[in-house]
Amino acid sequence: MKWVECPRDSWQGFARFIPTEEKVRYLRGLLEAGFRSLDLTSFVSPKWVPQHADAEAVLAALPAPEGREYLAIIGNPKGLERARQAAHLTTVGYPFSISDTFQRKNLNLGIEESWPVLEQLLAEAQGLGFVVYLSMAFGNPYGDAWTPELTATFVERMRRLPGLSGLVLADTYGVASAQTIAQTLQAISQSGELDEKIGLHLHSRPEHTLDKVQVALKAGVRWLEGALGGIGGCPFAGDDLVGNLATEQVLPYLAQQGLTPGVNLKRLPELSSQALLLRSRYA
Repeated sequence: MKWVECPRDSWQGFARFIPTEEKVRYLRGLLEAGFRSLDLTSFVSPKWVPQHADAEAVLAALPAPEGREYLAIIGNPKGLERARQAAHLTTVGYPFSISDTFQRKNLNLGIEESWPVLEQLLAEAQGLGFVVYLSMAFGNPYGDAWTPELTATFVERMRRLPGLSGLVLADTYGVASAQTIAQTLQAISQSGELDEKIGLHLHSRPEHTLDKVQVALKAGVRWLEGALGGIGGCPFAGDDLVGNLATEQVLPYLAQQGLTPGVNLKRLPELSSQALLLRSRYA
């Protein structure tokens, strides 16, 4: 079972800058507890995401990956160039929305313009893992067309791209129900197996989290993402209780099912408290 811990997602919306040394201390704690896949920073303009202006410094201060995954988000060729020069980075993630409105808001490109950019980035990644985050995969707030089958068509096209190491369906809007997730995964499975390269990045209220996890596992998904404390909610959801899947809620449940990413579960309360403390200081 692959679990991606997402402090990058948790922190990017905080109003105040977290000092680099505090970020590194927290990330080292995650590594010591056994987390093996971290979505930890982004190489985008500090004008838009000032929280991650220290991406290079954070990565340089971490221990060598040694089989672990250190992922950073990129949005264009300039971001990829920075990523290629950074110490210790193993993987980049590129957001690609099936909502044309959101793709333009997020990357200033429409969907059709984004396909050749994605192909260029894949060709130039040169040794880095490359994950596409398929955003708005379960609907959007703009009135753009969406169906489970539409998501499936994007997944099918993505699967044919050379160099793609993973594809994560993101509930960017924060309203996917367990039923919607099941329908979308079923549509995707019609054209190909839900293998280890397909992941889910969901947002949820706490009381709905495990229902969504159960649906994902039943469909064969073995790659989930979330964050300690459930921090990093969805700005579109209009509900303060909608956040990332809470690590301390999901990992013990996975362990009960015989699925574990190897994290020391006894460390989760302590690490969750640290995550919430960072939010209280800087959000």
